[in-house]
Amino acid sequence: MSKIVSSLLACLVMAGAAAMTPAVASARAAHHGATTRSEPDDGGHAGFMWSPERAPDGPVKIVISLPAQRAYVYRDGVEIGVSPVSTGMEGRETPTGTFTILEKQRFHRSNKYDNAPMPYMQRITWAGVAMHGGHLPGYPASHGCIRFPQAFARDLYGVTSVGTQVVITDDDGAEPDQWAAGHERRPSAGAQAADETDGWALPDDNDAP
Repeated sequence: MSKIVSSLLACLVMAGAAAMTPAVASARAAHHGATTRSEPDDGGHAGFMWSPERAPDGPVKIVISLPAQRAYVYRDGVEIGVSPVSTGMEGRETPTGTFTILEKQRFHRSNKYDNAPMPYMQRITWAGVAMHGGHLPGYPASHGCIRFPQAFARDLYGVTSVGTQVVITDDDGAEPDQWAAGHERRPSAGAQAADETDGWALPDDNDAP
Protein backbone atom coordinates (compact mmCIF):
# COMPACT_ATOMS: atom_id res chain seq x y z
CA MET A 1 0.00 0.00 0.00
CA SER A 2 1.38 3.38 -0.99
CA LYS A 3 2.05 6.15 1.52
CA ILE A 4 -0.62 8.31 -0.17
CA VAL A 5 -3.34 5.65 0.27
CA SER A 6 -2.31 5.07 3.87
CA SER A 7 -2.53 8.80 4.60
CA LEU A 8 -5.99 9.00 3.04
CA LEU A 9 -7.25 6.08 5.13
CA ALA A 10 -5.87 7.66 8.31
CA CYS A 11 -7.67 10.92 7.53
CA LEU A 12 -10.96 9.09 6.97
CA VAL A 13 -10.65 7.27 10.32
CA MET A 14 -9.94 10.53 12.17
CA ALA A 15 -12.88 12.27 10.49
CA GLY A 16 -15.22 9.44 11.49
CA ALA A 17 -14.14 9.66 15.13
CA ALA A 18 -14.65 13.43 15.15
CA ALA A 19 -18.13 13.02 13.71
CA MET A 20 -19.25 10.67 16.48
CA THR A 21 -22.30 12.18 18.17
CA PRO A 22 -22.25 12.81 21.93
CA ALA A 23 -25.02 10.22 22.33
CA VAL A 24 -22.96 7.54 20.59
CA ALA A 25 -19.86 8.48 22.57
CA SER A 26 -21.85 8.33 25.81
CA ALA A 27 -23.32 4.94 24.90
CA ARG A 28 -19.86 3.56 24.13
CA ALA A 29 -18.47 4.92 27.37
CA ALA A 30 -21.34 3.38 29.32
CA HIS A 31 -20.75 0.06 27.57
CA HIS A 32 -17.17 0.08 28.82
CA GLY A 33 -18.24 0.89 32.40
CA ALA A 34 -17.40 4.59 32.45
CA THR A 35 -19.06 7.04 34.82
CA THR A 36 -22.53 8.07 33.67
CA ARG A 37 -24.53 11.16 34.52
CA SER A 38 -28.21 11.90 33.99
CA GLU A 39 -29.67 14.92 32.29
CA PRO A 40 -31.46 17.48 34.52
CA ASP A 41 -35.22 17.08 34.81
CA ASP A 42 -37.73 19.87 34.29
CA GLY A 43 -36.69 21.36 37.62
CA GLY A 44 -33.04 21.38 36.58
CA HIS A 45 -31.81 19.56 39.65
CA ALA A 46 -31.56 15.90 38.62
CA GLY A 47 -27.93 15.58 37.46
CA PHE A 48 -26.21 12.73 39.27
CA MET A 49 -23.11 10.54 39.25
CA TRP A 50 -23.37 6.75 39.10
CA SER A 51 -20.20 4.63 38.80
CA PRO A 52 -20.90 1.13 40.18
CA GLU A 53 -17.84 -0.23 38.40
CA ARG A 54 -15.66 1.50 41.00
CA ALA A 55 -16.60 -1.22 43.50
CA PRO A 56 -18.26 -4.20 41.80
CA ASP A 57 -18.93 -6.12 45.03
CA GLY A 58 -19.41 -5.57 48.74
CA PRO A 59 -21.98 -4.18 51.18
CA VAL A 60 -23.88 -1.04 50.17
CA LYS A 61 -24.43 1.93 52.47
CA ILE A 62 -26.45 5.05 51.69
CA VAL A 63 -25.83 8.41 53.36
CA ILE A 64 -28.46 11.18 53.04
CA SER A 65 -27.37 14.70 53.99
CA LEU A 66 -30.37 16.89 54.77
CA PRO A 67 -28.43 20.20 54.77
CA ALA A 68 -26.78 19.42 51.42
CA GLN A 69 -29.89 17.75 49.94
CA ARG A 70 -27.58 15.07 48.59
CA ALA A 71 -27.38 11.28 48.70
CA TYR A 72 -24.07 9.42 48.71
CA VAL A 73 -23.90 5.71 47.91
CA TYR A 74 -20.96 3.55 48.98
CA ARG A 75 -20.16 -0.06 48.16
CA ASP A 76 -17.43 -1.78 50.09
CA GLY A 77 -16.53 1.68 51.43
CA VAL A 78 -16.05 3.17 47.94
CA GLU A 79 -18.29 5.97 46.68
CA ILE A 80 -20.23 4.74 43.64
CA GLY A 81 -23.01 7.34 43.42
CA VAL A 82 -23.94 10.91 44.32
CA SER A 83 -27.35 12.44 43.69
CA PRO A 84 -29.48 15.43 44.63
CA VAL A 85 -32.55 14.61 46.71
CA SER A 86 -35.69 16.28 47.96
CA THR A 87 -36.51 15.44 51.57
CA GLY A 88 -39.29 16.42 53.98
CA MET A 89 -40.64 19.95 53.97
CA GLU A 90 -40.97 22.07 57.11
CA GLY A 91 -43.41 20.40 59.49
CA ARG A 92 -42.93 17.03 57.79
CA GLU A 93 -39.17 16.69 58.18
CA THR A 94 -37.37 13.51 57.19
CA PRO A 95 -36.19 11.79 60.40
CA THR A 96 -32.48 11.48 61.10
CA GLY A 97 -30.61 8.44 62.32
CA THR A 98 -29.49 5.04 61.11
CA PHE A 99 -32.09 2.88 59.39
CA THR A 100 -32.27 -0.24 57.22
CA ILE A 101 -34.31 -0.95 54.13
CA LEU A 102 -37.40 -2.83 55.29
CA GLU A 103 -39.23 -3.42 52.03
CA LYS A 104 -38.73 -2.89 48.29
CA GLN A 105 -41.28 -2.50 45.47
CA ARG A 106 -40.49 -1.48 41.91
CA PHE A 107 -43.77 0.39 41.64
CA HIS A 108 -45.80 1.43 44.64
CA ARG A 109 -48.65 3.88 45.21
CA SER A 110 -49.34 5.78 48.40
CA ASN A 111 -52.57 4.85 50.19
CA LYS A 112 -52.31 8.01 52.27
CA TYR A 113 -51.51 10.69 49.67
CA ASP A 114 -53.98 10.47 46.77
CA ASN A 115 -52.56 7.26 45.33
CA ALA A 116 -49.32 9.13 44.51
CA PRO A 117 -46.79 7.04 42.54
CA MET A 118 -43.61 5.98 44.36
CA PRO A 119 -41.46 4.20 41.73
CA TYR A 120 -38.56 2.09 42.97
CA MET A 121 -39.82 2.44 46.52
CA GLN A 122 -37.49 1.38 49.34
CA ARG A 123 -39.11 1.70 52.75
CA ILE A 124 -36.98 2.61 55.77
CA THR A 125 -39.71 3.02 58.44
CA TRP A 126 -43.15 1.46 58.82
CA ALA A 127 -44.33 4.97 59.74
CA GLY A 128 -44.26 5.93 56.08
CA VAL A 129 -40.73 7.09 55.21
CA ALA A 130 -39.24 5.66 52.04
CA MET A 131 -36.75 6.39 49.28
CA HIS A 132 -38.19 6.54 45.76
CA GLY A 133 -38.12 8.32 42.42
CA GLY A 134 -39.91 11.67 42.23
CA HIS A 135 -39.83 15.36 41.37
CA LEU A 136 -36.87 17.39 42.63
CA PRO A 137 -37.67 21.12 42.81
CA GLY A 138 -34.30 21.94 44.37
CA TYR A 139 -35.42 22.15 48.01
CA PRO A 140 -37.10 19.94 50.67
CA ALA A 141 -40.64 19.35 49.37
CA SER A 142 -41.78 15.84 50.31
CA HIS A 143 -44.02 14.60 53.11
CA GLY A 144 -40.99 12.96 54.74
CA CYS A 145 -39.71 10.61 52.05
CA ILE A 146 -36.42 10.94 50.20
CA ARG A 147 -36.99 11.61 46.50
CA PHE A 148 -34.35 10.76 43.89
CA PRO A 149 -34.20 11.42 40.14
CA GLN A 150 -36.04 8.54 38.48
CA ALA A 151 -32.96 7.08 36.79
CA PHE A 152 -30.93 7.23 40.00
CA ALA A 153 -33.77 5.60 41.97
CA ARG A 154 -33.77 2.76 39.44
CA ASP A 155 -29.99 2.30 39.57
CA LEU A 156 -29.94 2.43 43.37
CA TYR A 157 -32.78 -0.10 43.58
CA GLY A 158 -30.64 -2.51 41.61
CA VAL A 159 -27.76 -2.59 44.11
CA THR A 160 -29.62 -2.63 47.44
CA SER A 161 -31.43 -5.32 49.37
CA VAL A 162 -33.65 -5.57 52.42
CA GLY A 163 -31.30 -4.81 55.31
CA THR A 164 -29.12 -2.29 53.44
CA GLN A 165 -28.10 0.49 55.82
CA VAL A 166 -29.31 4.06 55.32
CA VAL A 167 -27.88 6.93 57.37
CA ILE A 168 -29.78 10.23 57.37
CA THR A 169 -27.90 13.14 58.92
CA ASP A 170 -28.58 16.80 59.60
CA ASP A 171 -24.94 17.42 60.51
CA ASP A 172 -23.66 19.95 57.97
CA GLY A 173 -20.13 19.78 59.36
CA ALA A 174 -19.37 16.10 58.76
CA GLU A 175 -18.10 14.71 55.49
CA PRO A 176 -20.27 11.94 53.95
CA ASP A 177 -17.43 9.42 54.03
CA GLN A 178 -17.25 9.83 57.81
CA TRP A 179 -20.77 8.46 58.02
CA ALA A 180 -19.98 5.74 55.48
CA ALA A 181 -17.07 4.61 57.64
CA GLY A 182 -19.45 3.44 60.35
CA HIS A 183 -20.57 6.49 62.33
CA GLU A 184 -24.11 5.68 63.42
CA ARG A 185 -26.88 7.57 65.24
CA ARG A 186 -30.12 6.47 66.79
CA PRO A 187 -33.26 7.58 64.92
CA SER A 188 -34.38 11.07 65.85
CA ALA A 189 -37.16 11.68 68.37
CA GLY A 190 -39.46 12.59 65.50
CA ALA A 191 -38.97 9.20 63.88
CA GLN A 192 -39.57 7.39 67.16
CA ALA A 193 -42.70 9.40 67.89
CA ALA A 194 -44.08 8.68 64.42
CA ASP A 195 -43.48 4.97 64.84
CA GLU A 196 -45.17 4.93 68.25
CA THR A 197 -48.14 6.93 66.97
CA ASP A 198 -48.70 4.66 63.99
CA GLY A 199 -48.05 1.50 65.95
CA TRP A 200 -45.78 0.09 63.25
CA ALA A 201 -48.78 -0.39 61.03
CA LEU A 202 -48.87 -2.65 58.01
CA PRO A 203 -46.62 -1.37 55.20
CA ASP A 204 -49.40 -0.07 52.93
CA ASP A 205 -51.22 1.93 55.61
CA ASN A 206 -48.89 4.91 55.95
CA ASP A 207 -47.03 6.14 52.88
CA ALA A 208 -45.49 9.60 52.63
CA PRO A 209 -44.32 10.49 49.12
